[in-house]
Amino acid sequence: MKSAVEFKARKGKAPISMVSAYTHWEGKFLAASPVDCVLVGDSVATVVDGEPTTVAATPEIMARHTAAMARALGGQKFLIADFPLLAARKGIGPALDCAALLLRAGAHAVKIEGVDGHEDVLRHLVQSGIPVIGHLGLTPQSVHSIGYKVQGKTKEGAANLLRQAKAVEAAGCSGVVLECVPADLAAEITAAIAIPTIGIGAGAGCDGQVLVFHDMLGLNPGFSAKFVRTFADGNKLVTEGLKAYHDAVTARTFPSDRESY
Repeated sequence: MKSAVEFKARKGKAPISMVSAYTHWEGKFLAASPVDCVLVGDSVATVVDGEPTTVAATPEIMARHTAAMARALGGQKFLIADFPLLAARKGIGPALDCAALLLRAGAHAVKIEGVDGHEDVLRHLVQSGIPVIGHLGLTPQSVHSIGYKVQGKTKEGAANLLRQAKAVEAAGCSGVVLECVPADLAAEITAAIAIPTIGIGAGAGCDGQVLVFHDMLGLNPGFSAKFVRTFADGNKLVTEGLKAYHDAVTARTFPSDRESY
């Protein structure tokens, strides 16, 4: 998958696999994998930089990591970059500047949290030829107002999320991420809109799924979430490798003659 056109065309067909990753070396693994698309998420602030929330990400940080990922992928994967905190809330002009920065860095599309209050921005970006992916449910940039908890659990909350999803579609977006939403509600939203839904903590009824590279490969020790499945024990592998290196150095078995000039 290399474009927003292909992404939209997968609606209701084979599920879409998406991974959120941030660095060139991660991109090399993803380029050689069958994973469909890559998201350079503003979670780079927490995963890579150790910040407590994603609000520390800036357009410049997102552009730098997007460029690193784009160089690794070489155009072989559909690449999406996050709009960071408030980048879509300053009006159409600043949003266009942010989108241009990210697309010039190598992104094929941008992802924007929420819709209420900046639907005009989403619409204008799309009309300007910029593919946009929405993001509803738990929106981490709003952590200080909604916290980290499942969204749409009440009748009113569910109706509001369905309304927002339809607004994202009406704005011309190419898809929408649904984060921490009850599975039955996510399936209802998926059936109600004609653009792909990508779930993270939203059940199997979405058109695709996304997980963070480090979480799915067990490279984020100490972090756990109900929606994460670890598909490899990377923490164990890295820990054992570091110990083996230390032991070889202290035993003077590394470097050997073969590894010396």
